[in-house]
Amino acid sequence: MDKNTYVVIMAGGIGSRFWPFSRTDYPKQFHDVLGVGKSMLQMTAERFRGICPPENLFIVTNKDYEGLVKEQLPQLSDNQILLEPIGRNTAPCIAYASYKIAQINPQANLIVAPSDHVVLKEDAFTNVVDQALEAAAKDDVLITLGITPSRPDTGYGYIQFIDDEAQPIKKVKTFTEKPNLELAQMFINSGDFVWNSGIFIWNVQSILSAFRLYLPEITEIFEEGSSIYNTPAEQNFITRAYSHCRNVSIDYGIMEKVDNVYVVLSDFGWSDLGTWNSLYTIGQKDESGNVVDGEVMLYDTKNCIIKTPKERLVVLQGMEGFIVAEYDNVLMICRLEEEQKVKEFMYDAKSKKGAEYI
Repeated sequence: MDKNTYVVIMAGGIGSRFWPFSRTDYPKQFHDVLGVGKSMLQMTAERFRGICPPENLFIVTNKDYEGLVKEQLPQLSDNQILLEPIGRNTAPCIAYASYKIAQINPQANLIVAPSDHVVLKEDAFTNVVDQALEAAAKDDVLITLGITPSRPDTGYGYIQFIDDEAQPIKKVKTFTEKPNLELAQMFINSGDFVWNSGIFIWNVQSILSAFRLYLPEITEIFEEGSSIYNTPAEQNFITRAYSHCRNVSIDYGIMEKVDNVYVVLSDFGWSDLGTWNSLYTIGQKDESGNVVDGEVMLYDTKNCIIKTPKERLVVLQGMEGFIVAEYDNVLMICRLEEEQKVKEFMYDAKSKKGAEYI
């Protein structure tokens, strides 16, 4: 375990595509989504237990979720929990963590990962991360982990790589965001595209150099705090800094523009668990193709995903291909093939029924 290895877990999103289970005051990363007794955040933190020292793990989250992070990861110090006053997408989030960690250790190698992804093959994941860390420590490269695609999924971003068999880490040629089905099938058939996992690995100086070149306004904002990070004045500075940040993703702001971006081809049982269908895909299915988490009785029901409170008995009859999800004060029943409407349902619930339903 290298003392120069640091992990940044991004845990500030609200997971709107996973409504009504994911709510504004209790997003999906704090839920036991898989029914294993641990939240997604806890599982993500455990994944890096053997990769970085415990004091080198940092969580970036919304200030409203500070209590949830402390409750679920009580081993963290206050300095390891970075509180965003407002959400501004992944570029400001990563800039904040990078400047803070660079002040602690200018030689740091960073792993940046979302808090709500599933990894089924932990050993394979560790091997891929170690490989990427070795390259990032040696060269000025920005690395992302690319997942070998198993289907033409239109919900993922795709990375095209230059195939050099002699190199295990491939140079990236293009990024494509969520293509249509025909284009996704073409990507699969070509053999030189992988899914973009959104997991990044780089040396802290490499990413800060990229910010200076491609997002200079973000650099200017966060460099002002160079003498303030890791002091009691940090939070007040961050509150002011975020008020000046525009909403921009790290992919759009940097990764799609730099010429030193590389991808490690990976297969470690990954899912971003961003939608009900992704949970259905990886879930344990019964003999009728149902994924069930709750106290449920099923009759003539197949190919459904059902996630309901344990204290409520749910009886379903004659259903096929549905999402049945209940949490707190909302019950949603929706065709699984129409899951893209979930965000629309959530926004309608807020506007027509009130914020207490989101």
